[in-house]
Amino acid sequence: MINFYNFTIEALKKYLIESGFKAFSADQLYKWVYEQKVTNFDDMTNISKDLREFLKQNIEISNLEIHSVSESTDGTFKYLFKLQDGNLIEAVLMTYDYGKSVCVTSQVGCNMGCSFCASGLLRKTRDLEIHEIVRQITTIEAEQDIKVTHTVVMGTGEPFDNYQNVIDFIKVINYKHGLQIGSRHITVSTCGIIPRIYDYAKETIKSNLAISLHAPNDRLRTRIMRINKSFPLKEVIEACNDYFDQTSRRITFEYILLRGVNDSLQHADELSNLIRGMNAYVNIIPYNEVEEFTYKKTDKARASAFYMQLTKRGINATLRREQGADIDAACGQLRYKKELE
Repeated sequence: MINFYNFTIEALKKYLIESGFKAFSADQLYKWVYEQKVTNFDDMTNISKDLREFLKQNIEISNLEIHSVSESTDGTFKYLFKLQDGNLIEAVLMTYDYGKSVCVTSQVGCNMGCSFCASGLLRKTRDLEIHEIVRQITTIEAEQDIKVTHTVVMGTGEPFDNYQNVIDFIKVINYKHGLQIGSRHITVSTCGIIPRIYDYAKETIKSNLAISLHAPNDRLRTRIMRINKSFPLKEVIEACNDYFDQTSRRITFEYILLRGVNDSLQHADELSNLIRGMNAYVNIIPYNEVEEFTYKKTDKARASAFYMQLTKRGINATLRREQGADIDAACGQLRYKKELE
């Protein structure tokens, strides 16, 4: 059986035509499933009986199995989902003034090996299929009875290591009869796989790009992020400049502060010099400590000084509000504790 959430609208039209049906039924089906939340084909009254019977034999509409849910004191929810093959993945629901945002996972495990990130404690098992990413959102929407308005692909895994499935996921959630999440409300984060940054710039849906930077020079970045050996900073910045030239979209540079490692005023100055003149801003992220690693969190005064140094040098920056740390749902904390125990 094919899961309905695996289809982009283009793929569903192609599938229907190849199966002897009309392409226009694809939009009808999308409206039933995504807009009206109908999962029983027999209830889709404007779909022909022949097509309904065909769909019942070949397509399933199901959400993910919720293994457990943890709720933070700040209202953040972490979902542990069990996949059909028994693997576990996590997603996080966050509430902001501007709406509901879900941080989705794109792979089972991660091979990037960033030395401070809990998500890499389990090596990549496989890529997630389109439906397994989409259903993180639809399952949370159904369980919470909410409308998700924003999505960040920042959970476990490197999204650009599962590039086509992530792009198709974006197409599904952005489509006018899909989840209707605007392109400006969708952000994909990468640690810097340069060929895919160039590809991403050419996509028709101009969703946002975030770069996990975390260091202002190659020596330090290579030390804490091994991906820098293959894709050094100079080439990452060149790819980011191409992305802006192609899209006119501002880039986010994510920068986790590690006490005594990358959080000095000198590091702030280096970072300012690296990205000066770019249409970008720096999202400064307090480190969320992980018991398996020795890195420590920068104190509030030092983090504030780092932020002020950037702004003094003319760099747009924000100091991220912490959410979900008490349930291991904050940035850099997602991992499969159930499997590690």
